[in-house]
Amino acid sequence: MSSVAPKTDEFGAARPAAQATTVALAEGDGIGPEITQAVVKVLEAAGAAVKFDPVTVGEACYLDGVSSGIPESAWETIRQHRVLLKGPITTPQGGGYKSLNVTLRKSLGLFANVRPCRAWDPVLPTRHPDMDLIIVRENEEDTYAGIEHRQTTEVTQCLKLISRPACERIARYAFELARAQGRKKVTCMSKDNIMKITDGLFHRVFKEVAAEYPDIEAEHCIIDIGTALLADQPGRFDVILAPNLYGDVLSDVAAQITGSVGLGGSANIGEGCAMFEAVHGSAPDIAGKDMANPSGMLLAACEMLRYLGDAQTAAQIQDAWMVTLEEGVHTGDLYKEGKSREKVGTQAFAERICENLGRKPEAIAAPPAAELPAFDGAWKAVTDKPEKALVGVDVFLDYDENDRDPKALGDRLASLTEGCPFDLRLVTNRGVKVWPEGLPETCCTDHWRCRFRAPDGQQAANADVIELLNRINQAGLDFIKTEQLYTFDGELGFSLGQGE
Repeated sequence: MSSVAPKTDEFGAARPAAQATTVALAEGDGIGPEITQAVVKVLEAAGAAVKFDPVTVGEACYLDGVSSGIPESAWETIRQHRVLLKGPITTPQGGGYKSLNVTLRKSLGLFANVRPCRAWDPVLPTRHPDMDLIIVRENEEDTYAGIEHRQTTEVTQCLKLISRPACERIARYAFELARAQGRKKVTCMSKDNIMKITDGLFHRVFKEVAAEYPDIEAEHCIIDIGTALLADQPGRFDVILAPNLYGDVLSDVAAQITGSVGLGGSANIGEGCAMFEAVHGSAPDIAGKDMANPSGMLLAACEMLRYLGDAQTAAQIQDAWMVTLEEGVHTGDLYKEGKSREKVGTQAFAERICENLGRKPEAIAAPPAAELPAFDGAWKAVTDKPEKALVGVDVFLDYDENDRDPKALGDRLASLTEGCPFDLRLVTNRGVKVWPEGLPETCCTDHWRCRFRAPDGQQAANADVIELLNRINQAGLDFIKTEQLYTFDGELGFSLGQGE
């Protein structure tokens, strides 16, 4: 893995660092156009070696009937330049179009979401003035795969997908990032005490990769206590690695602890491709009012410059930004009567940063020069295939008869297995065993998991599953989903139920 993204021409030849790199620029929605204008102004004043090729994505595209939020012409531009600086995008909540941010990250293979979180004390006072950590969030899978279903009147589901190649890739990037920036520890956070297979895989692969980096301390925290420790003792962390959903929550918690989520910028790193963005939303309530703070997108642009190998200009811009904050020149979200000296709008804030280029901060400790590693390792599929054996099937039913009596359902299903290579082992409702020997206090929905297992040491075939489903169907029961139960080299590939 290289330390910085290589600067090459279209034929792969090295080029001088001063040659401008063309990147795609999406100004986004809401406050996006005005903060993008401010950021571009600062980059140009600092002499950053970048040129911009504008693309239109987001709300305007949705309204034009482009359901993905990104037209083909924008895809072509982004894929041509391989680097995108993006303003915030409006994402409908609870319905409507899928998140364009997620679409971009996953479609372009931007597997690593890197979010630096450091305090800017004393300008922005915080309980943790020495906080300086990085959150590395897996960016492509987990529940953010967005695979959801409504299965019965009462029950919906979301699939959580965790793959070994993705775990290995994100873990390796976290250690490479720590090494490149001189950080001493990587902390993995998961919930593998409950989700023993999915989060268990994430934790297990982390430990395997950690063994290759003996110079860096590795530890694991359960996500709930880990989040509590982050909020209370952020100084104990250096680099935090987490699956997608946990990483999203953690990074906003960490950003708020530093003083404001509005100051957060992130880098999304893939194989030869990257996207840089603020972590905040499009804030349509203040759009067009010259009130928005462009700091999050500006700091993301600094990460972009580091990725492109121009760490010197990135440091110069960040110094000027810190000087501006020290002078008490603040946008409305940071302005405090008696502490700030001047409240300014978006564009005036950018102009002050331009005026301060070349100056060094005095009160705020400047961060050390830091590299942002590129990724030059492809996705590696598992080639050492274990022996997979079918040993059972979970059949999910939509069942609302007999006052939802688990015994009536269990006895009915058990009678269907005569002459079948499966036995009914248990019935659960929302994961709780209700047959056999369930408790009458357990509340049951209309969604039931019925576990059928082959006798110990025996295998089954897909034809046996089909035969079982035929019997269930002929009995007038509504099966809505199945999950095959496998062993891999004799190891269970599924979690056990209560008492199983």
